Amino acid sequence: MNSLSQAISILAIVLMAKIAMLSSPLNLEAQNSLDSGWPPVATFSILGYDPETGEIGGAVQSRVFSVGNGVLWGEAGVGMVATQAIVDVSYGPQGLEMLQQGLSPTSVVSKILGNDPDPRPKGWTIQGRQFSVMNFRGEVATHTGLQASDWAGHLIGNNVSAQGNILAGPEVVQNMVETFQNTTGHLSFRLLAALESGQEAGGDTRGMQSAAMLIVQEDGGVWLNNNTALRLQVDDHTSPITELRRLVQIAAQQRNRVRSSRRQF
Repeated sequence: MNSLSQAISILAIVLMAKIAMLSSPLNLEAQNSLDSGWPPVATFSILGYDPETGEIGGAVQSRVFSVGNGVLWGEAGVGMVATQAIVDVSYGPQGLEMLQQGLSPTSVVSKILGNDPDPRPKGWTIQGRQFSVMNFRGEVATHTGLQASDWAGHLIGNNVSAQGNILAGPEVVQNMVETFQNTTGHLSFRLLAALESGQEAGGDTRGMQSAAMLIVQEDGGVWLNNNTALRLQVDDHTSPITELRRLVQIAAQQRNRVRSSRRQF
């Protein structure tokens, strides 16, 4: 089975599980409890790896303020984690620590869920968590809780995963994975193109407000001992992805200037 067929199979399994849960009393009860608690961090995000450069990164957009503060976690030579939906932000540093210990992304997902004490089951249930874990080789595992707010799901491709909740439908993550795999150039532009295609497919059904991007690589930054190749946040904007593109383009100009100056020495 090729990577595209595997990705479609994963998406189909998620869809069938979500359909089964929609009409269940448990799901309705959980949704009622969520309505009285904090709003879910609805979002769509992408994790991607470039085997040619060794860069690993993520990008995210949501109808919440400053979504980048809690979703994207990365460490050069280790990997990247995206935490969202009924989010437990500790999943980010936990995931990176486990990857550092040598656990596979699949094992990391299983262990994090198994260790979650579910401290607020009636208002912030573990059943609604969504997160994706990618190691420094581009291997990835993603979890979408059955009580994440619809439409919620994910899709895994070659060196990429896309995931989201409160989305227009599965075409959002489908577009993102396909666009990432079919786009060339620096990882930042591939991640950005994926976000744009996800938004074109409907994105977050509540609209847009913030976006962010994080890319890590050993010595990939513009300064000495700098493993953060790119860290950008658009915290509050009517067109956050458009603004993120402007920042990505500025970063590319800076990157080209730095590379040019380094070649002179």
